Amino acid sequence: MTRPLDALEAEVLNLSALQHSHLLDRLITSLETDPEIQEARAMVAEHRDAEVDGGKVTPSSGELVLTRLHKQLQ
Repeated sequence: MTRPLDALEAEVLNLSALQHSHLLDRLITSLETDPEIQEARAMVAEHRDAEVDGGKVTPSSGELVLTRLHKQLQ
């Protein structure tokens, strides 16, 4: 039996920001069937991880990013 979309949405909205990010990444990845796109995306992710691990960039929380975007769109 499948869950109604509104019930699933309500459950997803109760996830933490990190869980949201992980779920979003998985959903986007599931839509990408082109191997070249998947490879390019993986390379960018690895590069960004290396930048964070090396201290070259400081990650921002999803909440902060969304706040900044909201302000820019006003």
